[in-house]
Amino acid sequence: MDAWDDALGPEPDFDGGDRSELPPLTLEERAGVLDDLAELEVFRTLLEPTGVKGIVVDCPDCEEEHHVDWALMQANLRQLLDEGQTGRHEPPFDPDPDDYVSWDYASGYADGVAAMAEREEPSGQHGSTGRHARDD
Repeated sequence: MDAWDDALGPEPDFDGGDRSELPPLTLEERAGVLDDLAELEVFRTLLEPTGVKGIVVDCPDCEEEHHVDWALMQANLRQLLDEGQTGRHEPPFDPDPDDYVSWDYASGYADGVAAMAEREEPSGQHGSTGRHARDD
């Protein structure tokens, strides 16, 4: 087992064991994961065309960065929503750190795009407050 395995949680149970003993996510946790999935889709829509391949995650367990592509991050969040945890996944082979951004960077980028779009709207037609989704 390597640091990547530790960072993503316990090894998946391939022998058909019962994973139902895991406590389900609370309503608040589920709402947070759903918010993250929605934000991730926005980030991917805005950043993938610019060459960004995914999100870099700082792992507190191994104190290393993990580079997670868009599809794998989405799969991790969906698995967390469905099962209450994520399983092991293989990291990309020799990723270029310049191809990945932090969640905070992606969020700031999305907020900047939204602010620019709001400024470009004709006056008197403000549909958005320019606030980040997590500010609600």
